[in-house]
Amino acid sequence: MQKKTGRRVAALIVGLGLVAASCGGDDSSTDTTAASDTTAAASTSNGELEGMKGTTPLVELSQEFKDRLLEVDPALTDYSYAAETYDSVTVIALAVEKAQDDGIAYASEINGITRDGEKCTDFASCAALIKEGKDVDYDGVSGPLEFSGNGEPLKASYGVLQFGADNRLDDSKTTYIEAAAPADADVAPVAVEGDRKGDGTLTIGSILPQTGSLAFLGPPEFAGFDLAIKDINAAGGVLGKDVVGIKGDSGDATTDTASKTVDAQLSQNVDAIIGAASSGVSLTVIDKITAAGVVQFSPANTSKKLSDYADKGLYFRSAPSDIVQGAVLAEVIKGDGASNVAIIARNDAYGTGLAEDLAKNLEAGGAKVVVTKIYDEKATAFDAEVDEIKAAGPDAVAIIGFDETSKILATMVEKGVGPKAIKVYGCDGNMGNALGENFDAGN
Repeated sequence: MQKKTGRRVAALIVGLGLVAASCGGDDSSTDTTAASDTTAAASTSNGELEGMKGTTPLVELSQEFKDRLLEVDPALTDYSYAAETYDSVTVIALAVEKAQDDGIAYASEINGITRDGEKCTDFASCAALIKEGKDVDYDGVSGPLEFSGNGEPLKASYGVLQFGADNRLDDSKTTYIEAAAPADADVAPVAVEGDRKGDGTLTIGSILPQTGSLAFLGPPEFAGFDLAIKDINAAGGVLGKDVVGIKGDSGDATTDTASKTVDAQLSQNVDAIIGAASSGVSLTVIDKITAAGVVQFSPANTSKKLSDYADKGLYFRSAPSDIVQGAVLAEVIKGDGASNVAIIARNDAYGTGLAEDLAKNLEAGGAKVVVTKIYDEKATAFDAEVDEIKAAGPDAVAIIGFDETSKILATMVEKGVGPKAIKVYGCDGNMGNALGENFDAGN
């Protein structure tokens, strides 16, 4: 692992409470590469992505946690949403311990596990407090969580990532910004609807991306899933029994993979389903899951459409809404001196929602959005969109997409508006080493 020197990002957004934090040190850096040979293998690339920045929900993960993830999956090349997945599983397990029921009743305990109780930071210590009859406030690997009544975190940490000359993320340049949602986001608890009974064994399924446009997020999320269940069972399990984990593919929104996986897992009497990673995919299966009286808990959904979705009080997420990411990304862009920004975003709940919040925050901060291009998520060519962006004369471009971002960047480079010619920014849907790999491979 590289030693991180880091640098400080100064930021304050009114109503969002952004606080800058620097990264540094061998022990608690957020490597997005699992081994130094990842960057060495990419050393022959042309460096066209150098300087591109982007935001993603991220905390400084301890080396100990990363090492334990690598024990679960030695092939990991980044850690995106591993901590959020780990915490999602842990919160569910603690809520079941609190309710002493793996049926629908435990859903009413989930929000309370994350706030207004005695602080604890792992399953074993929190479970011990619960057995003593105490309320707990679980501060997880991904941060303090502190869920609102609609089951989403009010506090978040974002990593500001940057590509180096090898077209891979340069971990030494990673910085962190802590943020909080606006005060009015702390809504009243949503009532849980339903009467599903438990069978005494906590069974947790998952719909995470083994295939599709977010497949690069699958390995760290599955590693977090497996590690959480391993730790819970090592601490005695839940309701006196081992937790059962069932892994399944979500695909992406262009397929019905998630729906088929959900059907299979509901037939196996799961008490919760972790996922999906994609907000668009979650929106295709949320009704089916919640109608069955089963909790859906995403580690990575960020679309604000899910904040007030009619979910019977059964949908939760450990990733913050894009209302927060829009403000953070805008602050990063403005902090770099950009004043005329172009936005290109995929046409789904994630893309259009984040584009809207980014534009609102840019303009509130005095920057101008010179053009916003919403593209078909199934598109394979982006010449028309990039031509319009170039014609608008921006001094920065924000790309809100998934793995198709590599094709957008290739077109931008070809037309003279790539990261070496203009400031370019990404987001949690595309900021990973997979982007550099796809770009180098021409995918």
